[in-house]
Amino acid sequence: MQKYRLKLDLQYFAGEKTEKATPKKRQEARKKGQVAKSMELPSAFIFLFSFLFLYLFSSYFSERIKQFFIVPLTEFMQWETSIDNVMVMFGELVYSVLIFMLPLLILTMVLGFISNYVQIGFLFTPEPLKMKLSKLNPIEGAKKIFSLRAAVEFLKSILKVTIIGSVSFFILWNERMTIYSLSSNTLEYILSYTANLTVLLGILIGLILIVVAVIDYMYQKYDFEKQQRMSKQDIKDEYKKTEGDPLIKSKIKEKQRQMAMQRMMQEVPNADVVITNPTHYAVAIKYDVSTMQAPLVLAKGTDYVALKIKEVAKEHQITTMENKQLARALYQQVEIGDSIPNELFQAVAEVLAYVYKLKQKQ
Repeated sequence: MQKYRLKLDLQYFAGEKTEKATPKKRQEARKKGQVAKSMELPSAFIFLFSFLFLYLFSSYFSERIKQFFIVPLTEFMQWETSIDNVMVMFGELVYSVLIFMLPLLILTMVLGFISNYVQIGFLFTPEPLKMKLSKLNPIEGAKKIFSLRAAVEFLKSILKVTIIGSVSFFILWNERMTIYSLSSNTLEYILSYTANLTVLLGILIGLILIVVAVIDYMYQKYDFEKQQRMSKQDIKDEYKKTEGDPLIKSKIKEKQRQMAMQRMMQEVPNADVVITNPTHYAVAIKYDVSTMQAPLVLAKGTDYVALKIKEVAKEHQITTMENKQLARALYQQVEIGDSIPNELFQAVAEVLAYVYKLKQKQ
């Protein structure tokens, strides 16, 4: 039976991207300009609010349009034909067009900035503008053309054209009788009716585009989150890069401890006395009356380290004294290289005095 048993490779599941992107990966993607963004949203906002702006300030724009035609037909027609007059006339017409278009241009810029800021916040990065040879790869380009994203974009375009075309057709169909009778009305009525109908169509189409843009933004956000997903192995690798490999970090710490131990052991021969708790603690003390205000702890340790300190002290004929309470207090309260605190100074001074007397007798 065992020879028919199916072998399952668990490494396949280890590489599956099922985890959400980490903050570090999101930050790196943002620096590259990779964000969840819909290109439809800015254009839809600009389209809708531009027509709303035209509707709200229709009197301003109608007056500007009238002046644009009245002045050339009344005033400019009476001027003499000359290069100077033509240049002045051209300048006046350009100025009229700019005054007419300036509010719309400002509105477009503001709406474009706001709609992008709402989606991704403030972001400026030159990364997408950099020249990359990989972008010229025809195989990658073909993959993008026949990808799922390209299919979604194509279906979205078909949907937009279908909806906008249908809405426009039904509105114009309902107004067909009025449109047929326009030829019998005055020019002013024709212009007013055409402008109102155009603005109505623009507002309705703008609302449709807003709905499509919101749906597109939700899809773009979903697709972006899907692309940014990471496997568990990716998260481990990222952690190793940022925090370092735990095995390497432990080896570095072990090496640092060994080096610190070697430096400490090199200081033991300079000590005046080593105070011990016979089997557990050892503290090496040095005191120089001419250079030190208080005795210093050169080395300290417990168990194995204490044994090594005592061995080095014995090799260099450093006096070793047993004082259980003092050795324990020095080990717990004083760091290597620090001076003895005031509460222990008296006890240490007595030990040093005893050591100096021994040296004098010897």
